[in-house]
Amino acid sequence: MRAMVNESVWRPEPLPVAERIQPFLAEPGSLTARLMATGHHFAVTVVQQGDDLALDDELALFGLDGPAPLLARQVALTLDGTPVVVARSLSRPACPVWTPVLDRGNRSLGLTLFGDSTAIVREPLQFAMLHEGHPLHALARQHDPHVAARYPARRSRFLLEGKALTVCEVFLPALETFLS
Repeated sequence: MRAMVNESVWRPEPLPVAERIQPFLAEPGSLTARLMATGHHFAVTVVQQGDDLALDDELALFGLDGPAPLLARQVALTLDGTPVVVARSLSRPACPVWTPVLDRGNRSLGLTLFGDSTAIVREPLQFAMLHEGHPLHALARQHDPHVAARYPARRSRFLLEGKALTVCEVFLPALETFLS
């Protein structure tokens, strides 16, 4: 999943999106909890898990200068069986603190990342509108029957014992149909 990506697309403030989706995009806490609070059946489907290369716009998040293998977990978050968000989480391979967190099958990362541990530190969210050509746009397109020209996304880095985990969440248009 390697492609040239313009790192400058990530911004510190949310980009304009549909009014009902904005609170989900800007959610400072667990996106899982917010999705579960809609009252619809929430589930996680693992799309891919294993070794992958860092995307160009992910390199700096791990202090990398060039291509390097990372452990990746890509999932679809669904409401009533419909994908509403796709997510990509990354850590260094065989990282003793994050590998067990990523190796959780169809359970949400949000339950751990926003659980009772005060040792996990979340850095500020970053936001982007992903256009065709970005590899995560392709991941979103696989789960979006309407194929949007661009997808709103957010990402953040979590630190535990000085080790980094990144989580990028890409919002699909179907989310809006579950919001009233």
